[in-house]
Order: sequence, then structure tokens, then C-alpha cells
Amino acid sequence: MRRALVLVHEPDGGACRIEERLVQRGFEVMSHLITDDYDQPNEAAPFPSLEGFDLLVPMGSVRSLTRKDQISSWIHDELTLIADAHTAGTPILGVCFGGQLLAEALGGSVETAPVTEVGWFTLSPAPGRENPVGPGPWMEWHHDRFALPPDAELLATTAYAPQLFRLGRSVGTQFHPEVDVNHIQGWLGPATDEYLLSCGTDRETVLADIAEHEAANITQCHALVDWFLDEVAFA
Repeated sequence: MRRALVLVHEPDGGACRIEERLVQRGFEVMSHLITDDYDQPNEAAPFPSLEGFDLLVPMGSVRSLTRKDQISSWIHDELTLIADAHTAGTPILGVCFGGQLLAEALGGSVETAPVTEVGWFTLSPAPGRENPVGPGPWMEWHHDRFALPPDAELLATTAYAPQLFRLGRSVGTQFHPEVDVNHIQGWLGPATDEYLLSCGTDRETVLADIAEHEAANITQCHALVDWFLDEVAFA
């Protein structure tokens, strides 16, 4: 049985629909929670060894690679872990913050995005490329964006950020394919009305949107995982 290691940065940041599909595809999934206290971001559990794992899935986070001083006790270790996994040929699926980690670990960079995207956005294919995961809409919740590593292939974008790239057996997304209503409720917990308004939305809209899109998102998330496994990771 193949084994997948999911790197979960906070308690509300699990792989959910991604993990669900990996299990359906016969994977044993281990989730490693890095920090369990939002107010103590530098108190982190040591990273496990990659030995015995066939797949690495770093997930999203409220943290930012533009402010590494806030997470200095663990962020460099995670970047090294991701770089080493890629070099060793271990497939990686990085999601949102995980996609940013993947980009930076492989020689790209991360910057503050010109617009914070919170909500459901349609993806456009990159020029001259096909978007293998479909237009969505896909759930976005991010303040930063990645710049691609050397030799990476950009596959999809929105107006404000690259959204999907591939490099070898690794894939990074800026969007959140994994979400369900429990994710969204957890993320909304600490969000103030003022913050949401600054992002161009409100609590009621975010909850109404996940109710509208959740069923279709299960299907498209599972299809994304299938594409990653069959066409990228283990082709």
C-alpha cells in the first residue's frame, strides 16, 4: 500500500476531500499537525522522516512566507523537507500555502498579491496551455502568490495570481480544492466582519457559496487528485 504524508499547519487546515480521494485510491494517509495553537506559531512539532512515504502533501496556512520571522522555528525545516522530497523523486501536491512552499523550495518566490482573493474564482488556462483541472470555480483564500520556480510549467491563472503549476512529479495550487463546509466555518471563526469586508465579501456570502458549490467541488477535487496521481505523480 502506498503511503501519503500530509503536512497540516493548523488544526483547521486538513486535507479533507484530498485525503478522502487518496484513501479511495488505496493510500494510507498520515497527517502531521505542525502547530496546534494559532497564538503560538513558533511552537511546532518536529517534522517526521519521509522514509516510507510515497507522496507528500503540504497544505494551507494562515501564515505567510513574506513574514518568516513569525515561523522561524520550523519554516526553514519544511522548505528543506520539500526540496529534499522533490530531489528524491517523491511526488508533491502543494495546496495554497503548500503551493507557495513548493514554489519557494524549488527556486521560485512568494510575494504579497495585489488583490486578496476570497471566494470562488474561475481559472483560465495559461497562454498556450491546457488547464488539466478545469475552470471550476475553485475556492480561493489567500493574501500572497507564488512566482514559478525555474523550468516549472504554468497551467492556470486568475487575473491576480498564478494558480496551478507543475515541475516534474510535483504540482502546486494557489486555490483550495480540499474545502468543505467545516473548513469554511473554521476559517470564518477568527475572521472579523471588517476583515471580510476588506476582502470584498462577508460571512453570509462565504457560507452561501460553500453551500452552493460543495457538491460539485467534491467531484472536481477528486478529479484533480486523479489527474495528479495518474498523469503526474505515478505516470
